[in-house]
Amino acid sequence: MFRPLLPTTILCLAATAFVLAAAPDENWVSLFDGKTLDGWTPKIVGEKLGDDKNNTFRVEDGKIVVRYDKYEGDYNGRFGHLFYKTEFSNYRLRLEYRFTGEQVKGGPGWAWRNSGVMVHGQAASTIGQDQSFPVSIEVQFLGGDGTGKRPTGNLCTPGTNVVYEGKLHTQHCTNSTSPTLDGDQWVKAEIEVRNGHFKHTINGQVVIEYDAAQLDPSDADAKSLIKDGKLLISSGTISLQSESHPVEFRNIEIMKLR
Repeated sequence: MFRPLLPTTILCLAATAFVLAAAPDENWVSLFDGKTLDGWTPKIVGEKLGDDKNNTFRVEDGKIVVRYDKYEGDYNGRFGHLFYKTEFSNYRLRLEYRFTGEQVKGGPGWAWRNSGVMVHGQAASTIGQDQSFPVSIEVQFLGGDGTGKRPTGNLCTPGTNVVYEGKLHTQHCTNSTSPTLDGDQWVKAEIEVRNGHFKHTINGQVVIEYDAAQLDPSDADAKSLIKDGKLLISSGTISLQSESHPVEFRNIEIMKLR
């Protein structure tokens, strides 16, 4: 016999549905407190780990920003990375970024409105003082100028290779399918790494996928990281990039996956 639901039962069911709908966000953890760089360590080319004499990475208005106003002379390849303290294996990482201002004097042409987040990277303590980029998988962020196609959320592979479209892929940078995003707009990026499968998402759109991140045995920086002939990279560091154009990051969060 049909029995109508009591109002309290309806309320309980509604509350349960709300909890289930909200559950996916309950495991997101912020990697940035919005006030300090606690938990993050800079590595600038030519400087020791932890030194950043020109205050390249700093916090302003609840954002991690990359600035070059204290640099003297040409940029001269002083690339930098800001490393988070913990290494991760399976996760979803999300953040927002935007480019601002003008490129610093002496910055290479290819680095105009160019930055990124490095994932599955080598430990910061193993990077040489004059090493330009950590051995890692780079999720490359590019900004447009309104004059042509320049996708973002691309794949770059400093010291690494991947399996892409079913084959070992040794090309250094591979464009995603994202649209060109001009101006100083905020862009939402998400990177999912699960059991060796990588997926980049830009503003809610999946733009590139690939598998089996691995050390490149022909790369000088990667050679020292190869142990017992093992090339596959199952975990690593996360770092934000400084490549000569001012950029800002906010809402940096991670969700660990099984």
